[in-house]
Amino acid sequence: MKYLQLLHLPVLSLVAALICQCAPYPTSLSQSDYLSGYRQQETPPTSKVSRSYEPKGYWDGDGVSGAAKIRIVRAEQKAYFYKGGVLVGMTPISSGSDKHATPAGNFKVTEKDIDHESSVYGIIKNKITGEIVNKDADFRIHKPGPDEVAVHAPMPNFMRFNHGIGMHTGFLPGYAASHGCIRMPEQMAAKFYENAKLGTPVIVD
Repeated sequence: MKYLQLLHLPVLSLVAALICQCAPYPTSLSQSDYLSGYRQQETPPTSKVSRSYEPKGYWDGDGVSGAAKIRIVRAEQKAYFYKGGVLVGMTPISSGSDKHATPAGNFKVTEKDIDHESSVYGIIKNKITGEIVNKDADFRIHKPGPDEVAVHAPMPNFMRFNHGIGMHTGFLPGYAASHGCIRMPEQMAAKFYENAKLGTPVIVD
Protein backbone atom coordinates (compact mmCIF):
# COMPACT_ATOMS: atom_id res chain seq x y z
CA MET A 1 0.00 0.00 0.00
CA LYS A 2 2.86 2.36 0.85
CA TYR A 3 4.39 1.83 -2.60
CA LEU A 4 1.06 2.58 -4.31
CA GLN A 5 0.80 5.88 -2.43
CA LEU A 6 4.32 6.83 -3.52
CA LEU A 7 3.43 6.00 -7.12
CA HIS A 8 0.44 8.34 -7.01
CA LEU A 9 2.51 11.39 -6.03
CA PRO A 10 4.31 11.96 -9.37
CA VAL A 11 1.09 11.26 -11.27
CA LEU A 12 -0.81 13.87 -9.27
CA SER A 13 2.05 16.36 -9.71
CA LEU A 14 1.95 15.92 -13.48
CA VAL A 15 -1.82 16.43 -13.61
CA ALA A 16 -1.52 19.61 -11.56
CA ALA A 17 1.22 20.95 -13.85
CA LEU A 18 -0.94 20.47 -16.93
CA ILE A 19 -3.71 22.75 -15.65
CA CYS A 20 -2.36 26.09 -16.75
CA GLN A 21 -3.26 29.63 -17.79
CA CYS A 22 -1.74 31.84 -20.48
CA ALA A 23 1.61 32.36 -18.85
CA PRO A 24 2.62 29.26 -16.88
CA TYR A 25 3.67 26.12 -18.69
CA PRO A 26 4.33 22.51 -17.70
CA THR A 27 8.08 22.20 -17.33
CA SER A 28 7.91 18.40 -17.31
CA LEU A 29 6.98 18.51 -21.00
CA SER A 30 9.00 20.01 -23.81
CA GLN A 31 8.64 23.73 -24.38
CA SER A 32 7.87 23.23 -28.06
CA ASP A 33 4.93 20.95 -27.23
CA TYR A 34 3.50 23.56 -24.87
CA LEU A 35 3.99 26.42 -27.27
CA SER A 36 2.52 24.74 -30.32
CA GLY A 37 -0.53 23.67 -28.34
CA TYR A 38 -0.40 20.09 -29.59
CA ARG A 39 -0.30 16.72 -27.84
CA GLN A 40 -1.18 18.04 -24.39
CA GLN A 41 -4.59 19.27 -23.46
CA GLU A 42 -6.28 20.98 -20.60
CA THR A 43 -9.57 19.33 -19.70
CA PRO A 44 -12.26 21.90 -20.52
CA PRO A 45 -15.96 21.47 -19.79
CA THR A 46 -17.50 19.14 -22.37
CA SER A 47 -19.97 21.88 -23.35
CA LYS A 48 -17.06 24.02 -24.60
CA VAL A 49 -14.90 21.65 -26.60
CA SER A 50 -14.26 18.00 -27.28
CA ARG A 51 -11.39 16.35 -25.42
CA SER A 52 -9.77 15.50 -28.75
CA TYR A 53 -9.40 19.19 -29.61
CA GLU A 54 -6.34 19.92 -31.72
CA PRO A 55 -5.78 23.41 -33.10
CA LYS A 56 -5.57 23.74 -36.87
CA GLY A 57 -5.41 26.65 -39.27
CA TYR A 58 -4.42 27.41 -42.81
CA TRP A 59 -2.20 29.85 -44.69
CA ASP A 60 -2.46 30.70 -48.37
CA GLY A 61 -0.86 34.13 -48.37
CA ASP A 62 2.64 33.52 -49.72
CA GLY A 63 3.06 35.52 -52.89
CA VAL A 64 -0.11 37.56 -52.28
CA SER A 65 0.39 41.33 -52.18
CA GLY A 66 -1.64 44.06 -50.56
CA ALA A 67 -1.96 45.78 -47.20
CA ALA A 68 -2.22 43.41 -44.25
CA LYS A 69 -5.06 43.37 -41.73
CA ILE A 70 -5.84 41.02 -38.85
CA ARG A 71 -9.35 40.37 -37.54
CA ILE A 72 -9.88 38.55 -34.25
CA VAL A 73 -13.36 37.12 -33.59
CA ARG A 74 -13.63 36.17 -29.95
CA ALA A 75 -17.02 34.46 -30.30
CA GLU A 76 -15.48 32.08 -32.86
CA GLN A 77 -12.08 31.82 -31.13
CA LYS A 78 -10.47 32.46 -34.49
CA ALA A 79 -8.23 35.07 -36.11
CA TYR A 80 -8.20 35.97 -39.81
CA PHE A 81 -5.37 37.48 -41.87
CA TYR A 82 -6.15 39.59 -44.94
CA LYS A 83 -3.92 40.98 -47.69
CA GLY A 84 -5.43 43.69 -49.85
CA GLY A 85 -8.86 42.73 -48.56
CA VAL A 86 -8.38 39.07 -49.53
CA LEU A 87 -8.55 36.43 -46.79
CA VAL A 88 -5.28 34.49 -46.91
CA GLY A 89 -5.09 32.81 -43.51
CA MET A 90 -7.08 31.64 -40.51
CA THR A 91 -6.04 30.28 -37.14
CA PRO A 92 -7.79 29.10 -34.00
CA ILE A 93 -6.95 31.19 -30.95
CA SER A 94 -7.40 31.33 -27.21
CA SER A 95 -8.37 34.83 -26.11
CA GLY A 96 -8.82 36.24 -22.62
CA SER A 97 -10.80 34.30 -20.03
CA ASP A 98 -13.86 35.68 -18.24
CA LYS A 99 -11.58 37.13 -15.55
CA HIS A 100 -9.08 38.60 -18.04
CA ALA A 101 -11.19 39.51 -21.08
CA THR A 102 -9.59 40.66 -24.34
CA PRO A 103 -11.12 44.10 -25.07
CA ALA A 104 -12.87 44.70 -28.39
CA GLY A 105 -11.83 47.59 -30.60
CA ASN A 106 -9.67 48.79 -33.46
CA PHE A 107 -5.93 48.70 -32.84
CA LYS A 108 -2.58 48.53 -34.63
CA VAL A 109 0.54 46.43 -34.16
CA THR A 110 2.87 48.59 -32.08
CA GLU A 111 5.68 46.13 -31.26
CA LYS A 112 7.12 42.91 -32.68
CA ASP A 113 9.40 40.67 -30.63
CA ILE A 114 10.15 37.17 -31.87
CA ASP A 115 11.58 36.01 -28.51
CA HIS A 116 9.33 37.92 -26.12
CA GLU A 117 8.80 36.92 -22.49
CA SER A 118 6.02 38.08 -20.20
CA SER A 119 7.13 40.69 -17.68
CA VAL A 120 4.10 39.96 -15.50
CA TYR A 121 3.20 36.26 -15.63
CA GLY A 122 5.05 32.98 -15.27
CA ILE A 123 5.90 30.34 -12.70
CA ILE A 124 7.95 30.20 -9.53
CA LYS A 125 9.99 27.07 -8.94
CA ASN A 126 12.49 25.71 -6.46
CA LYS A 127 16.03 26.21 -7.79
CA ILE A 128 17.31 23.03 -6.15
CA THR A 129 14.52 20.50 -6.79
CA GLY A 130 12.91 22.11 -9.84
CA GLU A 131 9.50 21.72 -8.17
CA ILE A 132 6.89 24.26 -9.30
CA VAL A 133 5.88 26.32 -6.27
CA ASN A 134 3.42 28.61 -8.08
CA LYS A 135 2.15 27.58 -11.52
CA ASP A 136 0.17 30.80 -12.09
CA ALA A 137 2.39 33.56 -10.73
CA ASP A 138 1.64 37.23 -11.17
CA PHE A 139 5.02 38.82 -10.44
CA ARG A 140 3.37 42.07 -9.38
CA ILE A 141 2.02 40.10 -6.41
CA HIS A 142 4.02 36.89 -6.07
CA LYS A 143 7.74 37.02 -5.34
CA PRO A 144 10.23 34.12 -5.26
CA GLY A 145 11.33 33.09 -1.76
CA PRO A 146 14.72 31.72 -0.68
CA ASP A 147 15.99 29.02 -3.06
CA GLU A 148 13.21 29.92 -5.54
CA VAL A 149 13.37 31.47 -8.99
CA ALA A 150 10.85 33.26 -11.20
CA VAL A 151 10.53 31.89 -14.73
CA HIS A 152 8.85 34.34 -17.08
CA ALA A 153 6.37 32.89 -19.55
CA PRO A 154 7.72 32.55 -23.10
CA MET A 155 5.69 34.36 -25.79
CA PRO A 156 7.43 33.79 -29.14
CA ASN A 157 6.20 35.65 -32.23
CA PHE A 158 4.78 38.38 -29.99
CA MET A 159 2.92 41.27 -31.62
CA ARG A 160 1.63 43.93 -29.22
CA PHE A 161 -1.51 45.76 -30.28
CA ASN A 162 -3.28 47.03 -27.14
CA HIS A 163 -0.98 48.12 -24.30
CA GLY A 164 -0.04 44.86 -22.53
CA ILE A 165 -2.06 42.68 -24.91
CA GLY A 166 -0.63 41.00 -27.97
CA MET A 167 -0.72 37.92 -30.19
CA HIS A 168 1.82 35.18 -29.58
CA THR A 169 2.56 31.48 -29.78
CA GLY A 170 0.81 29.69 -26.93
CA PHE A 171 -1.20 26.77 -25.64
CA LEU A 172 -4.74 26.39 -26.99
CA PRO A 173 -7.14 24.38 -24.81
CA GLY A 174 -10.06 25.00 -27.19
CA TYR A 175 -11.68 27.92 -25.40
CA ALA A 176 -10.90 31.41 -24.06
CA ALA A 177 -8.32 30.86 -21.30
CA SER A 178 -5.56 33.48 -21.49
CA HIS A 179 -4.76 36.52 -19.34
CA GLY A 180 -5.95 38.74 -22.22
CA CYS A 181 -3.44 37.94 -24.95
CA ILE A 182 -4.30 36.09 -28.14
CA ARG A 183 -2.62 32.68 -28.18
CA MET A 184 -2.03 30.93 -31.51
CA PRO A 185 -0.54 27.58 -32.57
CA GLU A 186 3.17 27.89 -33.27
CA GLN A 187 3.10 27.57 -37.05
CA MET A 188 0.23 30.05 -37.45
CA ALA A 189 1.70 32.59 -35.01
CA ALA A 190 4.90 32.48 -37.06
CA LYS A 191 2.99 33.14 -40.31
CA PHE A 192 1.07 36.05 -38.82
CA TYR A 193 4.32 37.45 -37.38
CA GLU A 194 6.19 37.16 -40.70
CA ASN A 195 3.45 38.83 -42.71
CA ALA A 196 2.40 41.65 -40.37
CA LYS A 197 4.41 44.79 -39.76
CA LEU A 198 4.31 47.70 -37.34
CA GLY A 199 1.11 49.61 -37.99
CA THR A 200 -0.87 46.62 -39.29
CA PRO A 201 -4.53 47.11 -38.27
CA VAL A 202 -5.92 44.66 -35.70
CA ILE A 203 -9.69 44.50 -35.29
CA VAL A 204 -11.04 42.66 -32.24
CA ASP A 205 -14.74 41.75 -32.42
